[in-house]
Amino acid sequence: MNAQEFHALIELLAMLLLDPRTAVLFALLVIASISDYRTYRIPNWLTFGGAAFALVYKTAVAASPSSALLMAFGGLLLGLFILLPLYMLGAMGAGDVKLMAMVGAFLGVDETFQAVLLAFLVGGIAAIGFALFKGKLGRLLRNAKGAAYGMLASSMAGIKPEARIDASQSVGKLPYGICISVGTMAYVLGRQLGFA
Repeated sequence: MNAQEFHALIELLAMLLLDPRTAVLFALLVIASISDYRTYRIPNWLTFGGAAFALVYKTAVAASPSSALLMAFGGLLLGLFILLPLYMLGAMGAGDVKLMAMVGAFLGVDETFQAVLLAFLVGGIAAIGFALFKGKLGRLLRNAKGAAYGMLASSMAGIKPEARIDASQSVGKLPYGICISVGTMAYVLGRQLGFA
């Protein structure tokens, strides 16, 4: 570890100690991951409470409260609307969508999109690993191809796309809240350490 990396690590530790927003976000993400792993559910008290904390905290500590509130609320809406189509297609649970909206409230508009991209990357890797572990990678790839083809054909025909996979063809259920949590924490840590 060189001096610059050591300095970034010290800044990260100081940020976690001095800025409760990041520590609260990480704690909520860990709780959400445990809950999603155990029950495939992310409780509303966690997502709504976390979003409320982020909105109030960002507004209270900002030099310009109105612009901070707009950025936090914009991040919440961005996190919600990016994942909402996946929920509508049955590819993601409502708790996952609400979790990403909560993350958006913490990160604001500028950083939410990057966190979502990293969460999708983690989710893709996890889905492939899950399918390999279950011995169903071929089925996963066929399902993805069929869903993409169906959505494309539906959009060209001007009808509502139907990308739901029959339960008998499903590879299995992936607790995607863990992917959102890992992707978000990786983004925040990477940004602090100078990688993002």
